[in-house]
Amino acid sequence: MAFISGIQQVGIGCVNSPETFKWLRKAFGVNVQIFDDEAPAPLMTPYTGGEVHKRRAILAMNMNGGGGAEIWQFTSRTPSKGPAIQIGDLGINAVKFKSTDPKLALEDSKTKGIAVSNLGVDPKGEANYLLSDLAGNKYQVVKDSSWFKNANFMQGGACGALIGVSNIDNSIAFYQNGLGINSVIYDVSGTFDDLGEENKGRQFRRALLKFSNPFTAPFSKLLGDVQIELIQSLDRVPTKTFENRFWGDLGFIHLCFDVPDMNRLKINLEKFKYKLTVDSGDTFDMGESGGRFAYVEDPDGTLIEMVETHKVPILKKLNWYLNLKKRGQHKPLPNWMVSLMGLNKVKD
Repeated sequence: MAFISGIQQVGIGCVNSPETFKWLRKAFGVNVQIFDDEAPAPLMTPYTGGEVHKRRAILAMNMNGGGGAEIWQFTSRTPSKGPAIQIGDLGINAVKFKSTDPKLALEDSKTKGIAVSNLGVDPKGEANYLLSDLAGNKYQVVKDSSWFKNANFMQGGACGALIGVSNIDNSIAFYQNGLGINSVIYDVSGTFDDLGEENKGRQFRRALLKFSNPFTAPFSKLLGDVQIELIQSLDRVPTKTFENRFWGDLGFIHLCFDVPDMNRLKINLEKFKYKLTVDSGDTFDMGESGGRFAYVEDPDGTLIEMVETHKVPILKKLNWYLNLKKRGQHKPLPNWMVSLMGLNKVKD
């Protein structure tokens, strides 16, 4: 049994959650709202200056396939903005969103009036491109072949992240041993043309790790495969993207994996000396959904969230919620049942 069952979501700290949600719908079709919850975050005080802060969180998905976006906004303080992130800085540099064809996706982004980079080619020879949201967060559109729906051309949700690290070997060990993301697709050093014009000529080491989803957990068919790309700057000293800032401040605040068995994953992480820094211990109520969540830090302190989902809305209009604690976590839900979540689509 796999330790993870895909990327559930990426956390995006923002100043205006409705505006950010609207942009994500336009850019990536992330338009199915799973929950919209306002509450304090008492368990996150290790990362919020020892104080309990209130927030609004919106989780939205693209039903073509892929992970979602958790749009996160402080409601008890003004979030802090850090310096512009350079590729190779320690933390999440960009979130990977999936497409059946990045070349077609690039043209689609242009027709929507979204500013994009030129098409680049990654070390395995596949095309991708970069774009930025209203706050300057970077996204990379990449090719992926694991989809929930079937069409000639599709854009989907999150499938991975580009994560800046100080030592790739240490970080590979964390993802392989701790989380079971075992396949190394490439590990190369040099200069690259797909990291934006400002990074041409700069020296990096890049390693792409892949998790091929075995589709053995409730939402694994929807979430699909995972691409984690680690990048190490070889010609400058990187900075930490969240240095002297709170979790929840502006930027990518965490990468969240969907987990079928938190106890099993916790035991495995501790076996390799990776300790949980936050653990809800039981079902944590998120209003319209709920589950057990926990956090662990990668070797550079980047926050990795893990969620074992217990309750999820299938069809909110009929007050239909699925209790996974009763059903079990170790087999995929029927496609028709997962598809019903699409009826929670937000229309512009």
